[in-house]
Amino acid sequence: MMTVWIVIAFVSVLCFWGIFSYNRLVTARNDVQNAWSQIDIQLKRRHDLIPNLVSSVRGYMDHERQILGQVITARSLALAAQRITEKAVAEARLSLETKGLFAVMESYPALKANQNVLRLQDELVSTENRIAFSRQLYNDLVANYMTLLQVFPDAVIASLFGFTGVEYFSASTAERRPLPAAAMQP
Repeated sequence: MMTVWIVIAFVSVLCFWGIFSYNRLVTARNDVQNAWSQIDIQLKRRHDLIPNLVSSVRGYMDHERQILGQVITARSLALAAQRITEKAVAEARLSLETKGLFAVMESYPALKANQNVLRLQDELVSTENRIAFSRQLYNDLVANYMTLLQVFPDAVIASLFGFTGVEYFSASTAERRPLPAAAMQP
């Protein structure tokens, strides 16, 4: 009779452990998905602001068509990216091109005095900061989730229920390079 109770207790503990582990994995996966949604919202906001900024400065910077074209091209590539790694590279390039545009804008006193341009620039800088924060949060949550997928005993439940890994949101080595000095000069 004692053996039966031991077996029942062992099976009960095993079931509770499985339920707890499964729920932890689901929570971690949902946190990652939510964090990605927050990044996506901020990226859309940036994608919406850039055309407004480009059209606001276009009249002042007619002979700077190349940098404006680079920003527009980078935005198009960012919008077209599908996978997280593609998005990371495209968004890093867009950030780089936007910083280049800001650097060139510094040499135009009329632009620095234009309230519309200043407002758009401030909104873009604010959005860039939100994106950086959201990326950091996303990558932290991905690290936590990936740890759950890889450590025993959670890895057992993860494999039983088909939990899969997710990608970090990080730029390639080439995209991490600072803006070239030539792009910083008017």
